This record gives sequence, structure tokens and C-alpha cells, in this order.
Amino acid sequence: MRVKQSRFKDEHEVIHFLSHFNASEYDLHIVFTDIIYPTEPVISEMFSKAFKDSMVIGCTTAGEIINKHSEDKSFSISSVKFERTKVKKFTYSLQNTSDSFNAGKLLGQLLLSDDLKHVFILSEGIHVNGTRLTEGFNSVLPPEVNVSGGLAGDNGKFEKTLVIDQNNQFSSDCISVIGFYGDSIKSSTGSYGGWDSFGIDRVVTRSKENVVYEIDNQPALDLYKSYLGDMSEQLPGSALFFPLEMRIDEKSDLLVRTILGVSEADKSMTFAGNIPEGASVRLMKTNVNRVIDGAEKAAVIANKEKLDAELVLMVSCVGRKLVLKQLVQDEIEAVVMEFPDATSFTGFYSYGELLKSGFSDNCELHNQTMTITVLSEK
Repeated sequence: MRVKQSRFKDEHEVIHFLSHFNASEYDLHIVFTDIIYPTEPVISEMFSKAFKDSMVIGCTTAGEIINKHSEDKSFSISSVKFERTKVKKFTYSLQNTSDSFNAGKLLGQLLLSDDLKHVFILSEGIHVNGTRLTEGFNSVLPPEVNVSGGLAGDNGKFEKTLVIDQNNQFSSDCISVIGFYGDSIKSSTGSYGGWDSFGIDRVVTRSKENVVYEIDNQPALDLYKSYLGDMSEQLPGSALFFPLEMRIDEKSDLLVRTILGVSEADKSMTFAGNIPEGASVRLMKTNVNRVIDGAEKAAVIANKEKLDAELVLMVSCVGRKLVLKQLVQDEIEAVVMEFPDATSFTGFYSYGELLKSGFSDNCELHNQTMTITVLSEK
């Protein structure tokens, strides 16, 4: 596996790169970018032209990770040439939130093959129901296929996220997947949060999929605001500091759910994934040291098989970045130190992380985690 990485922080640099880059030399291009670049018409047009006949997966972010560094407002690209691995790309145009399960199921069916080893998913990050999306994939993909990925971002604005579609154009309703095939490709994954729950256990008494209306028979938004105090005026952005811990039952994983939006009209809260009625929930909080320790633990888990990593993909939640502030680089370094010096790193800050972990073989939506994918052909 050969990896070439580039990073730019100026529109003119991006334009110059796109006008000279020979994309055909590589099998796969992975792009993570601030939304300012693909929404510039000149760059958007040049991008689709430069990568016209190439395989590209990528999305807009809440921060980029490239070449062992955390970046803001950058355009990053990792171009990969495989020695013996086949890759395939499929995309789906999401019609609405309720279409999420169908999206995962169809994409899973398109990917399915006896030699499929790993699936990497990038999804629109605001309107998708991450729980239903993963359930769609789980309904089709066998347990031995590893799955990871994340939801696109837009710098915490929660207005519009973009994913590269089948025409290598940035689309606001796209879900894109890459399948890695063959016996040569090896993958391992790891994920960890570093957030602590506090307060009493409460029960979700009225909800519909990822929209919660009542907790302990009280309006959900009012109850949540009572914990936030003055920070409630900054919702939904301030909710990234106080996610919910959720457990459906005693046998299920503890999952973290981040708020994507609130409704003053019906006092509801919309989350990145489902929170069913009867689920137990608690508020969560963290600090800088816990977040950095969590990143290190995720790297240790991902590196447990000692694959001699060649490419590491990091998907970290935007909430972690907000907590870390100017120390965000420390989280990246905590991951980097667990892998060989020659390893290439890329990734982004997301609105949700996708990974197989815990009690089952199913892929699930996670929030507030550092999620790591290790790829190697050695």
C-alpha cells in the first residue's frame, strides 16, 4: 500500500492542486474538507473534473485530521495505491430520515461478496437516522465483515453537510461506502469515549425513533434545560458538552447520544440515533484529561492485532473537539504514538461515529467517541 497525502488551507492552493493532480495514479482518494471549499463553484467544478474517472470518498467536516495533525478550515486528501486489494464504491441519495434503513440495506446488498472484508461508510450528518442506517447494513452484511465510518459535519453549524456522490460531486443528501475486497487487506477497529454519566437514571416515556418527547413523563427539552442552566440559551450547540448515556436493557451496550436539534413547539429533542421508549438515560460530562485518555484507549484497542498499520482512519466527535479546544492536537498525538512511525493518518471530526463493538457483531452509531480504523496489506 502506498499513500500520498496533501493538505491545503487556501482556496488558491486547492485550485492549483486540482489543476495539476494526476488522480489516475491511485486506486482510491479519501477527502476530508471544510465546507468552504466544495461550496465554492470554481473548486466544485474543478474537483469533479480532476477526479472524473477516479474513485473518491469524502465529506465535509467539523475539523480535519491529516498527516498526524488536527486542522481547521483545510482541504485534505489521502491518495492510496493498493498492491493486491480491490475497492468498490457505491452511493445512495437519501430521500428523508425514514429512508435511512433502506439506504443501509441497499448499499449493503450492493457491497456483498464472498471476499468482502471491510466497509467504510460516510453519511450525510444531519437528516440521517444513524441507528436505522446501521440496522440496514446489519440486515445484510455477515458478522465477519468489519464496518466503520462516520457522519459528515459542517463546523458545528448543523445546517448542511456534504458527501461526495457517484459523480464525484459534493451532495447534501448522499451516503457513500467503500468496500475493501480480497485476502490481502487486513483491518481492525477500536473506539472509546471518556465521558462520565452523572445524576439519576431516568426513563424515556415518549419517543419516536430518534425524537424524544418525554423523559420521566416530563417534557424532554424542559428537563434537559434544567440541567444546562444558562447554557440552554446556546442549544443545540451547547448539547455537545452534555450528551445522554443510553441503555435499552441490561444486555445491551451503553451508547452515547448527541442532540442534533430541539423543538420549542413540542419540547422535543432530536438525536443522531434512536432512543426508544423504556430506555434508561443519564446526562454525561467530561474533562480534557478523560477525552485524551479515551483517544489513547481507542488506539490500544484498534492496535490489539498488531497489523503493522499502513493507513489509520480517525473519526472523532465534534463534541470532543469543543471540550479540548486548543489541546485538540493532544488527542491526535495520543493515537499516533500507538502506531509505527511510517503509518499514514487521516480522518475528521464528525456528527456521529459508526463501528462494530461491544456485545454484538452489529455495527452501531456512537457519539462522543474517538473511533479508529486500521488498514494494512502487509
